[in-house]
Amino acid sequence: MTKKRQLMFTLLRSALAIGIALLVALVLIFISSEGKTLGAKAGSSMNALKQMLIGPLFKTNSKGQVGAFQLKRLTDVLAAMIPTMFTGLSISVMFSANQFNLGAEGGCMLGGFIAGLCAVYVGLPAGLHPLFCILMAGLAAGAVMLIPALLKAKLGVSEMVCSLMLNSIILYIIKYLMNGYFADKSKGQIQSYPFRPTSLIPQLINNGSKLTWGFIIALAVVVIVGLFIYRTRWGYAIRMIGINQDFSMYSGINVTAAIILCQVLGGFLGGMGGAIENLGRFETYRWMNLPGYGWTGVTIAILAGNNPFFVPIAAFFMAYLTKGCELMSTYAGVPSQLIDIVQGVIFLFFAAEQFLSRYRQKLVVKTAQEEIAARTKAAASIPVGGNK
Repeated sequence: MTKKRQLMFTLLRSALAIGIALLVALVLIFISSEGKTLGAKAGSSMNALKQMLIGPLFKTNSKGQVGAFQLKRLTDVLAAMIPTMFTGLSISVMFSANQFNLGAEGGCMLGGFIAGLCAVYVGLPAGLHPLFCILMAGLAAGAVMLIPALLKAKLGVSEMVCSLMLNSIILYIIKYLMNGYFADKSKGQIQSYPFRPTSLIPQLINNGSKLTWGFIIALAVVVIVGLFIYRTRWGYAIRMIGINQDFSMYSGINVTAAIILCQVLGGFLGGMGGAIENLGRFETYRWMNLPGYGWTGVTIAILAGNNPFFVPIAAFFMAYLTKGCELMSTYAGVPSQLIDIVQGVIFLFFAAEQFLSRYRQKLVVKTAQEEIAARTKAAASIPVGGNK
């Protein structure tokens, strides 16, 4: 199959999966909408749908009437993209090598915790302090991801099982440390002491949306990771291992090193996301449960086809949909947990290998026939005695 047809097939498959997920959401919205008659339920469903699909950008009242464009709502969506872009990149890098490491969730939480400690206890100048916190957070999360990476590379242990267990270990170690050593006992909830002002990431737009310079950093990291995956020798090795690990090994690629590298890099990116989110959105460390950004990152990586350059688009879609579900819950009375169902349906159809497999096979056959016809035509145009 040509690259153009492969891209078109991927886009079509993505669009159909999203469309089916939204159709399922519409059915659930109708079921949970208020109203005793069919017409009343249909009206409530349309109002809820407007809140979900239009509300993140335009002011919409409880009656479903669409008002003016709201910059604040757009910046809320962009701010929500920041951590999920990092976890989406993290998962994309690891999935590119066919390594189903799900440790971005724990890596994100650990990165936020380490950055919080550095923000409280390390004194540095304003420009250098947040960079130091982010770097330490990334290194800590990357170092922890060495555990499933080494176990997979050396002993063949499932990285998926190991990383899932590691998420819980990270959670409870942080809870123990916060409860026992780092919590501010004068507060009514478990949280750290206030971050030093020099450690906070400045706001990009001061409109209360928490859109910080972390958004620009995230876009820059997208470009860097994309170039790494598609323009470097190590990125090529990671992608080849994802396509065929045995072939990669016999062709001379250091499979063990590439497996370790992709998982450590994934952990580093997840840790960066947690650090930037904490230093930009909060003034104390307060995550006492897994934040959920890693699981959203899995959906984003799947939507992006493990292509780092498509991660911002997928992250915007998920952030937009999440904001829409929150507005729908507020103004239409539909549970905001609907976003979890939408994510699950999208994941289900992307994970199903047989989804549109017949259409893909037709494209492969059509491409092969066209290539054979082109070669036959080229051979027929050559004189019998050869070129003179």
